[in-house]
Amino acid sequence: MKRLYILSLLIVLAACTTRPAQLRTGDLIFVGIPENYRIAGSMAEAISVSTNQDSLNIIHTAIADVRGDSVWIIDATIKHGVDRHPLDTFLNDFTLKDGSYPRFIVKRLKDNKDAERYVERARGYTGLGYNRCFVPCDTALYCTELVRDSYRRPDGSYIFSEAPMNFKAPDGTMPEYWTELFAILGMDVPQGIPGTNPRAMMEEECLKYVGPVSVLPQ
Repeated sequence: MKRLYILSLLIVLAACTTRPAQLRTGDLIFVGIPENYRIAGSMAEAISVSTNQDSLNIIHTAIADVRGDSVWIIDATIKHGVDRHPLDTFLNDFTLKDGSYPRFIVKRLKDNKDAERYVERARGYTGLGYNRCFVPCDTALYCTELVRDSYRRPDGSYIFSEAPMNFKAPDGTMPEYWTELFAILGMDVPQGIPGTNPRAMMEEECLKYVGPVSVLPQ
């Protein structure tokens, strides 16, 4: 029994330090946190309040860029802007306050033949800032905007759809975070303008489910 436990532990540790076998270039990693997890005063909390539909709040979307035995992540965050960094950096950035990881849900395009082209386009956006105002901008992108702009058909049309953005809580109130943020930016909350969000993107019909645990450490 002890030998079996040690072997299981070694497998878990290996999964945390080497390339996850199921993760492929172009896969999308959706970051989910429990509904009752408090991240008061942050953009992540405001996003989760505005887009939550069940017990898991989907707060972020990132792109996997697998090169040999190395996994890189391309995403847009307040901390890094649009950046390409090792998987470990991504995991550190999203480690919860108690030291645990959020839930990582990995999805893949059903038609994935052009994944390399999408990821190459995403790499071309690195160095841009983070789009805090969520309206079209030539010098900044938010997380799902980066994905939407990177995953385009040969004719330039988007694979992922847009919908009127909602910043309000389910009860119809506007979270204080959004009110204060857009006041600082000198603009009204862009309620209803076309855009994307992690929850809606995760549920797009063009994606298929890959897995939650086996592709990333939990």
